[in-house]
Amino acid sequence: MAVTLTKLPWYGQIGAFLALSVAGVVAFFYLYASPMQEEMAQRQRKLEALQADIRKSQAIAQRLHQFRSEVGELETRLETLKNVLPEEKDMGDLLRRLHTLAVQSNLTIRNFKPAPQPITRQLHSEIPINLEIDGAYHNVGLFFDRVSKFPRIIHIGNIDIKGKDKQESNSTITADFVATTFVLLDNK
Repeated sequence: MAVTLTKLPWYGQIGAFLALSVAGVVAFFYLYASPMQEEMAQRQRKLEALQADIRKSQAIAQRLHQFRSEVGELETRLETLKNVLPEEKDMGDLLRRLHTLAVQSNLTIRNFKPAPQPITRQLHSEIPINLEIDGAYHNVGLFFDRVSKFPRIIHIGNIDIKGKDKQESNSTITADFVATTFVLLDNK
């Protein structure tokens, strides 16, 4: 028994043809086109995400020169700040510099005694140094002025100025004080 469409009336043949055509289109859509469209939509989303990443990267790349410039400026500033607040204590260098300032101010350092232990704070250490100097009153003031202009931070405190019993022409007073210098702690 063979099925033939020729025995059907013309409108039956057209209906059968339309039904087979719709079934073919539906089968094509579900078996081939629909998975293809899903894959294309998925790839489109992935493409858009990649393009967004590219735009972000291009924006960062355009600012790279600016970032490098800022890093250079910050490194220069850090080096300047390391002179003001060094990372290591160097008592020998500090003594030489204070001695030079004292000599320039016509003073004599009688006593230079660093504290046995630095005082540790959160980000820095304080190193107190007891100093005793002899000289004229004006020269002591000049010395303190020069210390204030020193590139490294030195705090002068606990000042005790006394007249000398035996005064000389350039040495009329003795000044005892604590010069505190600071060292940056290495928190690496």
